[in-house]
Amino acid sequence: MLYKLGVDLGGTKTEAILLDDSLNVLERKRIPTPKDNYSEIVDSISNLVLEVSRNVSDFSLGICTPGAISKKTGLIKNSNTQCLIGKPLKEDLEKQLKKNIAMENDANCFVIAESKMGAAKNFELVFGVIMGTGVGGGITINGKLHAGRTNIAGEWGHHTLHRNGNSCYCGKTGCVETYISGPALEQQWKLLSGESKSVPEILSNLDSEIGKTWKDEFLENFGYGIANVVDILDPDAIVLGGGLSNIDFLYTEGKKSVYDKVFSDLVETPILKNELGDSAGVFGAALLN
Repeated sequence: MLYKLGVDLGGTKTEAILLDDSLNVLERKRIPTPKDNYSEIVDSISNLVLEVSRNVSDFSLGICTPGAISKKTGLIKNSNTQCLIGKPLKEDLEKQLKKNIAMENDANCFVIAESKMGAAKNFELVFGVIMGTGVGGGITINGKLHAGRTNIAGEWGHHTLHRNGNSCYCGKTGCVETYISGPALEQQWKLLSGESKSVPEILSNLDSEIGKTWKDEFLENFGYGIANVVDILDPDAIVLGGGLSNIDFLYTEGKKSVYDKVFSDLVETPILKNELGDSAGVFGAALLN
C-alpha cells in the first residue's frame, strides 16, 4: 500500500497528516511554525514528516505552502511568509528527506481537497477561492489541478478591480486583494469610521450607517471580482475558503451581487461554503500525488 502524507505550512501552524488508500486518517499532528527563520522551518517540516511516517515504509509526500514555486527559478515567490521568498524550499526539503516532493500553494491545495473530498466533489470545473489575510484562487478540472503555463492560474486576487486604486504589495494598484481581504476590509472600516476593528467586530456593527456603507462596498467589490472569474471560466461551482468564507451574507447577497454582474442571461453557478475548514490545505497536500 502506498500511503499519502501531506504537510500544510501555515503562518502560525504546520500540520501533517497520513492517509491510507481509502483516504482514512492514520496519523495527524500540528506544531507551531517557526517565526521568520527559514532553516528552522525546513528542519521542523523534516522532523514532522519523519515522526508522522515512522510506522510506514512507502509514502508519497505533498506540501502546501504560502506562495508558489517559480517555474523560471524554482524558488518560492508571492509568499506572505516572507522568509520563504527566493528560497529553494522544495529542493532543500528533498535533499534533507531524500524523497521526491510535490508542492503547491494553499489555494491550489484547498481546491484539490474540496473538489475531491468536500463541497465541490460532484462538479467538473471548480474554482476555489481563498479570502482571508490575502485573496487567492485555484482551479480543478475533473479533480485535477490546472496550474497554468506559469503556475499562476486562479490568481484572481491580483486582477485589477479599480484602476489607480489601492496600492498592493505586488507593486500594482487596484488589486482585488486590496479591497476584499481581511486587512483591506478592516482598513476600509477605519477610513469610514476612524476606528480600528476586526472583521468579526465590524460584522456586529452593520446596522449603523457606516456599517451599511461598508457592507455595500464589500458586496460590490466581491460581486465584480467573482463575476469577472465567472465570465472567463464559467465554472460548474465556486467554493469559498479562508476566514472570510464564514460570512453568511456572501452566499445570499454576495451571490446576488455576482449574478447581477455576470455577462449572461442565465446565471446559476453555485457559490458554496467549504466543508473541510482549515484542514483543506493538509488534505490537498496529501492528494497532490
